[in-house]
Amino acid sequence: MSHSRTSTASVDYESVDEAYLDKRKLKKGAAGWILLASLGVSYVISGDYAGWNFGLAAGGFGGMLVATILMAIMYTAMVLSIAELSSSLPTAGGGYSFARRAFGPWGGYVTGTAILLEYAIAPAAIAIFIGGYVNELIGLNGPLVYAVFYAVFVGIHLWGAGEALKIMMGITALAVIAILVFVVGMLPHFDPANLFDISVNTGALGASTFLPEGFIGIWGALPFAIWLFLAVEGVPLAAEEAGDPGRDMPRGIITAMLVLLVFGACVLLLAPGGAGAAAMSEHAAPLVGALQAVYGTDSWAAGFVNLVGLAGLIASFFSIIYGYSRQTFALSRAGYLPRWLSVTGGRKVPFLALIVPGVIGFLLSLTGKGDLMITMAVFGATISYAMMTLSHILLRRREPELERPYRTPGGVLTSGTAFVLAIVAFLSTFVVSVEAALWSAVFYAIMLAYFGFYSRHHLVAQAPEEEFEAIALAERELDAQAETTPDRA
Repeated sequence: MSHSRTSTASVDYESVDEAYLDKRKLKKGAAGWILLASLGVSYVISGDYAGWNFGLAAGGFGGMLVATILMAIMYTAMVLSIAELSSSLPTAGGGYSFARRAFGPWGGYVTGTAILLEYAIAPAAIAIFIGGYVNELIGLNGPLVYAVFYAVFVGIHLWGAGEALKIMMGITALAVIAILVFVVGMLPHFDPANLFDISVNTGALGASTFLPEGFIGIWGALPFAIWLFLAVEGVPLAAEEAGDPGRDMPRGIITAMLVLLVFGACVLLLAPGGAGAAAMSEHAAPLVGALQAVYGTDSWAAGFVNLVGLAGLIASFFSIIYGYSRQTFALSRAGYLPRWLSVTGGRKVPFLALIVPGVIGFLLSLTGKGDLMITMAVFGATISYAMMTLSHILLRRREPELERPYRTPGGVLTSGTAFVLAIVAFLSTFVVSVEAALWSAVFYAIMLAYFGFYSRHHLVAQAPEEEFEAIALAERELDAQAETTPDRA
């Protein structure tokens, strides 16, 4: 490796040789737009099966409904913004590369670290929910279940990206079938009165049967409404493995979002509308619990959704493992994280970027606190949402000539709407759990200290996300030389 060095006001770049990048290559052409859409649904679908229902406890049905509508608007606007960014800047860095272009190295690192916080912690929450479903099936739960699922699904990813994405697509299809069975089974039993059976907290401002916890209940429900859509923004992390990212990325992520809007509406209305909001608010497996409430504990529908519903949790668990590995890979390849994390083997898979965050996630799952993990994941996610949508606004203003194979409908008004709602959602994490927000902040402080004191002095000039800065730096140096060279004419 060569150690020639260039510097900007805030970072130092080291030059690397071809061998460095040759050891850090992903498999091109592994994903077309249908596989990308499946990846987007797969990231999120576990949120339909468990976790969202804690929002009923926080805000009642009304609070959760308002929160879900707000977050549906935020995610739709953000997805339309990301569709443009991912078609213009198709690298494995995803949100980090968008913010890197708009804000420079510090902004890129802040965004990438936020995505990493979200993607490393979300599988820990999902592992806990998987334990709840496995417990319903065979009476087994806890660390052994979490360890087996981490080992098996990290192992499949180590096999290869194309194989893993196809297996994931199959698992996602099963999870979709289970949701359709749930919808058909619950529709005849829907009764609007069941939505409002949570007792009213008369001391809360604005409390009513619609908002049993008052207006503050809407704030409290926001992180759980986010869980119905969390991680769909991870589709661009597959950009370097897509066949035609300029065309496939927007098509894939927008299709995924439309599917998720329909699924979110179905589970939010039909689970509490059939079995009662109070019963669903604390249930570990709400779709199964709703079917058991109306058909009996031994019904085939409840058994089917429990068994196949496990596929929904597995699909998200499986795909978010993919997501955290690609984010870790991109940050490591560019020198923001230790460079050894981005080495790829013969199958073009970043094996250490799969294993190391997996071990951390497994250790977090041992807490058994799924709701705490959700809130910590949302803390990271909402920071990245604010940064990505602001990146869209800045790049539209600063670089109108940037090639944009897809353009966001509504332009900066769309991304601006998402930005404002992302800030609101970020503040809601403090309402739900100060503990979760503080733990997330500690993680952030450690990561920022690592960048500030070490890694910003060792960035890799040839990393795809950094090349733009390197070119801009060279142009500035040429301009400076031209100004100091005397005119010989």
